[in-house]
Amino acid sequence: MRWTYPARNVSNSSELLTCFKFASPSFLLTTNQFDSAGTLKRLLSWLRDNLLTERPELFMQGDTVRPGILVLVNDADWELLGEGDYKLCPRDRVLFISTLHGG
Repeated sequence: MRWTYPARNVSNSSELLTCFKFASPSFLLTTNQFDSAGTLKRLLSWLRDNLLTERPELFMQGDTVRPGILVLVNDADWELLGEGDYKLCPRDRVLFISTLHGG
């Protein structure tokens, strides 16, 4: 079985903050790129190791996102789903939104 994870859709401010290396505002992640037994914690590690080009500390703190970054899975706050322990399912949509804005 080949699963597809719409794994990321980052707002412009978060995209600038984290320097992800792709041009599209969203992308699909398949099991060829990411472990099919993936959890959100493993997805975060994969994003850090494979897509962040610089300063990962602005996106992650330890093995989770930094305070001020809202994580939504299918439009639900990941805190309601168990945060990093949530097991990704086919067609899950994961969004990272920076809630911190400079003045």
